[in-house]
Amino acid sequence: MATQYNDALDYHSRPTTGKIEIVSSKPCETQRDLSFAYTPGVAVPCLRIAADPEEAYRYTTKSNLVAVITNGTAVLGLGNIGALAGKPVMEGKAVLFKRFADVNAIDLEVSTEDPEEFIRTVRLLEASFGGINLEDIRAPDCFEIERRLSDDCSIPVFHDDQHGTAIISGAALINALDLCGKQIEGIRIVFLGAGAAAIATARFYRLLGARQENIVVCDRAGVIHADRGDDLHPAKREFALKTDIRTPEEACADADVVVGLSAPGAITASMLERMANRPIVFALANPDPEITYDEARATRPDAIIATGRSDFPNQVNNVLGFPFIFRGALDVRARSINEAMKVAAAQALARLAREDVPDSVISAYGVPSLRFGPDYLIPKPFDPRALLWIAPAIASAAMESGVARIQLDLDRYREELEARMGKGREMMRVVMNKARRAPRRVLLVNGEHEKMIRAAHQLRDEGLALPILLADPAAVAAKAREIQINCEGITVVDPAEPDLRRRCAERLLERRWRKGITRTEADELLAIPSYMGAAMLDLGEADTLVTGLRSNYADALRPMLQIIRALPDCSIAAGVFLIATRRDVLFFADASVNIDPEPDTLANIAIRTATLAQDFDVEPRIAMISFSDFGSVRHPRSEKVRQAVDLVRTRRPDLTIDGEMSASTALSEPALSNRYPNNQLRHRANVLIFPSLEAGTVASHIVQRLGDATLIGPILVGMRKAVHVLMRGAEVQDIVNLAAIGVVQALQREEGGRSAVNR
Repeated sequence: MATQYNDALDYHSRPTTGKIEIVSSKPCETQRDLSFAYTPGVAVPCLRIAADPEEAYRYTTKSNLVAVITNGTAVLGLGNIGALAGKPVMEGKAVLFKRFADVNAIDLEVSTEDPEEFIRTVRLLEASFGGINLEDIRAPDCFEIERRLSDDCSIPVFHDDQHGTAIISGAALINALDLCGKQIEGIRIVFLGAGAAAIATARFYRLLGARQENIVVCDRAGVIHADRGDDLHPAKREFALKTDIRTPEEACADADVVVGLSAPGAITASMLERMANRPIVFALANPDPEITYDEARATRPDAIIATGRSDFPNQVNNVLGFPFIFRGALDVRARSINEAMKVAAAQALARLAREDVPDSVISAYGVPSLRFGPDYLIPKPFDPRALLWIAPAIASAAMESGVARIQLDLDRYREELEARMGKGREMMRVVMNKARRAPRRVLLVNGEHEKMIRAAHQLRDEGLALPILLADPAAVAAKAREIQINCEGITVVDPAEPDLRRRCAERLLERRWRKGITRTEADELLAIPSYMGAAMLDLGEADTLVTGLRSNYADALRPMLQIIRALPDCSIAAGVFLIATRRDVLFFADASVNIDPEPDTLANIAIRTATLAQDFDVEPRIAMISFSDFGSVRHPRSEKVRQAVDLVRTRRPDLTIDGEMSASTALSEPALSNRYPNNQLRHRANVLIFPSLEAGTVASHIVQRLGDATLIGPILVGMRKAVHVLMRGAEVQDIVNLAAIGVVQALQREEGGRSAVNR
């Protein structure tokens, strides 16, 4: 728990504070750019907007900007902690908007508990945004705040705490009823909890077809009934029934559905025992549900169960709703998010759950299969198809119900949504999903280091690999206690174990005796962890290896080249950086091994890197980089690049390759199309092979630092076994990434060269 506590604080404070930032979408590099970005050019769109306010959608970020607004009176399960203390939650919401639907969001914390003051503040801010997401506002204030803002504002206002749960659980209810063979008009529903989410969900189920007289809502005082003497808020009185039922347990007798939006323990086994045949149990309190999944399943094996947790089937998670709902609403410039749009979202989710589930989603959750049924009522949060199903459904409903300002061609709109799903950010997920399907043993050298222990913990928890720490077990245990990590399920191998050390020394001697190494020297070399790790990998004690955390790159690489060695058909290894920008995926090589490669080596590097790109489902377009463009400068250094191009074309005529060319030409489609129309690439290169190690390394890190790119690697290619060497300053996620890549490479070798990633 302490580790999670500290990790949470680190996540929010490093490498920079908070979770969101502003990035310019326009260049501002020249005087001309500046004159457009600000004065005098900025006056032109200002005047357009003054003449027609609708033009703000065209000339500003309004068309893709949501305000996440709170007053901090009901933050998660923390209660009234104040507006500022709720800021991390609002920033997190903004992150989810961007991550899942490419919606820009700004958090606004309004320091008032006065509903009137809050409403007035939001009204004054309306013009800046395309939509407003209200968040963590206590009941009953939230009902009046949302109602009045929805009436008064000309943009969508949506209180996700109410409607998110309603929509996602509504989708689950639609499918659960179908599986049970029941009609919503005839079922009895019991709600435990009468807060914002419970009231909104009860209203939504009524909208889906449930009958008012069949809905029982319970609060802390019991069943909300017409004879209650206490002063009920109108939202509760809406569900006050004329009934003799007084307790939740009585209410559950013969009920078809129980929805918990309350607290742990609110649903008991005896309640479930009294429910109708094939009951539907939604225990949605988070993180601890009203009844545990295991207890509910044991009590009623015939039940269909959903919770708010990700470690059990049927997680009701609001992230399945709000990003995509706002995406669709923004794209038609909707004036509101009305009931028709909410129903459309629930129905779209319900339909998506019935579709064949992609392998990538199955792999992501570490299960053999996902098929529509009692344990798969709604899609998983990381299902990439959710954007393509829900946003068009929202847009269509908005247009049909008359709240859309513009009309869209839905087929073209789906294509535009596809374009928002950049491949770069998904690269490591592709690899990790494949690794989860068949985890292999990964040996982590310098296993006593905190980063290695934390990486092993993550690899184990995420099911990416079977981690092995190479270290003194006592040292690992001491460090694990210090950082409060449970090492259960993590293997620790003692490098001092006599039999292992003997076998490793014999293997090292076998590999290096022709290089003059004696048995004594072999024993001495094993004191260097990377040599010990390489020998173990060569002996088959692991399937892949990550090393280099406590040494410089060259020193950690040397044992790999000496003991593991390159593949026999190539005789060279190379280091490749996978560089993921927002929209592009590029492969840069060589970035870690060959200092001044000859033409033959350059050709082999190009071939190995192209194969790696194909393993990531990227069709390689290889540019051989130099300071010259297609012979514009004659020099031995550019000539060797030209020779390498010819060698690749001879050895792999199926590959698309050209050069020599400058990096600016390789990455410029106009230059390739207009200036050099006879080149073989036609389109921008995605594999760049540099003429020297310094060029590849410098280019990679400049792009990373200045281009806001994610750098993964260096990924070693051409080795006989899957090994990876960390760069200085590597973080836990770097270790995890390389370990996952190593697992996939090991699988590829097991399959005799057939790509495991493409499997």
